[in-house]
Amino acid sequence: MALTGRAALLAALGSLPVGIWEPSWTGILAVNAPLAVACACDFALAAPVRRLGLTRSGDTSARLGEAADVTLTVTNPSGRLLRAHLRDAWPPSSWQPGTEVEASRHRLTVPAGERRRLTTRLRPTRRGDRHADRVTIRSYGPLGLFARQGTHKVPWTVRVLPPFTSRKHLPSKLARLRELDGRTSVLTRGEGTEFDSLREYVPGDDTRSIDWRATARQTSVAVRTWRPERDRHILVVLDTGRTSAGRVGDAPRLDASMDAALLLAALASRAGDRVDLLAYDRGVRALVQGRTANDLLPSLVGAMATLEPELVETNARGLTATALRTARRRSLIVLLTSLDAAPIEEGLLPVLPQLTQRHTVLLASVADPHIARMATARGNTEAIYEAAAAAQAQTERHRTAEQLRRHGVTVVDATPDDLAPALADAYLALKAAGRL
Repeated sequence: MALTGRAALLAALGSLPVGIWEPSWTGILAVNAPLAVACACDFALAAPVRRLGLTRSGDTSARLGEAADVTLTVTNPSGRLLRAHLRDAWPPSSWQPGTEVEASRHRLTVPAGERRRLTTRLRPTRRGDRHADRVTIRSYGPLGLFARQGTHKVPWTVRVLPPFTSRKHLPSKLARLRELDGRTSVLTRGEGTEFDSLREYVPGDDTRSIDWRATARQTSVAVRTWRPERDRHILVVLDTGRTSAGRVGDAPRLDASMDAALLLAALASRAGDRVDLLAYDRGVRALVQGRTANDLLPSLVGAMATLEPELVETNARGLTATALRTARRRSLIVLLTSLDAAPIEEGLLPVLPQLTQRHTVLLASVADPHIARMATARGNTEAIYEAAAAAQAQTERHRTAEQLRRHGVTVVDATPDDLAPALADAYLALKAAGRL
C-alpha cells in the first residue's frame, strides 16, 4: 500500500542508513537533519497567526432555551494559505452540557488575501450576559509537522433573556379582558366603575344603573353601561432576596416570579394600564418606569435578564419605602415574594399597613409542588414522616396567607407552572370588581 503525505515523509526519513557498529554525532545528525529541515520548512510555510484579522457579527440577544448564532470572520492578509484549527471560547453556561467541544471548534482554510466566516451556535443554560472569551488558532504547515498557535481577543456579548413561557396563556386572558371591556358578544353587565355609554333598558338589567335624567329626555328607559377602569397604575415588585434563590424544580423561584410578572405586564398594558417594575432586596436592583405599551415588554425582559437572587435578607422597610416613592398615586402593588412565615411575620407584616392604606396590594408566591406530593405519600414509616412534615409546612403557609388576607391583601399561592395564569386571573378579578 502506497504511503502519502506526512506518513511517506516519516517513512523515508526513517529508512536512512544508521551506523551499524556504534552511534556517532555525525550519524545522528545525518538521520535527524532531514527531519529538522522538514519541520523548519513546514513551520516557515504555516500562515502567521498574529496577523490574522478577526471580527464578529450576529445575535446579541436570545431567550433562554433558544439558540444564538455568532459569526466570526477570519481575514488572512498574509501571502500563505491558512490551514488551521480554531477554538471559539465562551463561558460554560453558553452551551448545553456535552456540546461545547463540537460547537466551539472549527477547521478552516483561508487562501492568501481572502476571508472566511465561521458560525458558533450558542445554547445558553442561564439568564444574563455571556461574554466571548479568547479565540485560539493553530495554523499548520502543508506537511502538518509543525504549527503556529496564537490567541485573539474578539469581544462580543449575548444577553440571555427570560424565556416568557407563560405567553401561551395570553390569548385566553385577553379574551377574558375583552369580555370585561364589552368588546365581544359576551356582555358582562354591571361590572367596572368607569362610565362607558347609555343604552336602552332590557329585562334583567340592574335598576341601579338606570339614568333617570336621560330617561326623562327620551321615550325609553336608559341605563348606564360601565367598563373596567383604564390607565390605572400597577407596580410589580420582585423580591430578589435570599428566599427567591430557592430552587423549585429546575429553576429558582425568582425565574417563576419573572414569568408571572411578564404575563401580567403584557395583559395590563393591553388593558390600557401603566405598568412599572421594581426589583429590590437591600437596594434597588432594577427599576423600569414610564414605558409605553410598545416598549414595556422589551424593557422588562432586558432589566430582568441580568437579575440574580442575592443571598441576603430582604429589607422590608426599605422595600416599602421605595415602593411608596415609586407609586405616588393610588396603585395596584403586586409583590412577588415568599410566603414563608418568618420573612412575612418579622419583615412584611409590621410595615404592611403603610402599603394597604394607600394602595391595593396583591401578593403572589411560588409554591413547591414537591410539598403537595409529599403530603399524600404513604406506604412506609419514612413516607409517613415526610407527609407529616409536608402537612405542617402547608398549614404554616395557609396561616401566613390568612394573616395577609386579614390585612386586606389578595394572596395568590401557586406552583411555578400555574403562578402566571393565576396572577393574571387575580388581576382580572380585581379589575372586574372595580378595586384597582
